[in-house]
Amino acid sequence: MTRLSFGARELRDLLVAWLALGVAFAFFYERITITTLGPVLTSGAFLAALAVSLLTAGVGFLLHELAHKVVAVRYGQVAAFRADYGLLALAVLGGLAGFLFAAPGAVVHRGRLTERQSGLIALAGPVTNLALAALFAPFAFLGSALAWRGVTINLLLAGFNMLPVGPLDGNTVRSWSLVVYVAVAVPSIALAAYALYV
Repeated sequence: MTRLSFGARELRDLLVAWLALGVAFAFFYERITITTLGPVLTSGAFLAALAVSLLTAGVGFLLHELAHKVVAVRYGQVAAFRADYGLLALAVLGGLAGFLFAAPGAVVHRGRLTERQSGLIALAGPVTNLALAALFAPFAFLGSALAWRGVTINLLLAGFNMLPVGPLDGNTVRSWSLVVYVAVAVPSIALAAYALYV
């Protein structure tokens, strides 16, 4: 069995993606724009917002990608996360412009896989976000703002990634099993829509 390990480039990519997503979500949630950026960056309020984003969006992203990697390695793949620096820059600029587009990169792997194994690797990320939302939920109901952010962001990550388009996880899962896709995607997308609009 392939051993779970991390190279220097992968650790750097994970760190940069974690920080970039934290900044993007902090900009978005604090409604920071290019005109208000200067004095805000060193303010206590922004640093607090950044910490919350790193602990919610950042951790949700990290564990999502690590779940892909763990399952891929379990199936004998050589797997590593690779950041997409162009899309990370777009995420930060999007946060400043008032919209979020978070596609920080992906776990790439090589080796022979069955359709089922590919589907399970893809499924691992969104299911991890659903589990994180469930872990945050009791604290959210007790009134923790950080936990509410954790629930919201992880539901959005799960729902977005289960869309059956392009390179998203949902498309891979749907190609493997329509039954599994519907069972996970329908509640994920519904909960994400609820989190986004309610």
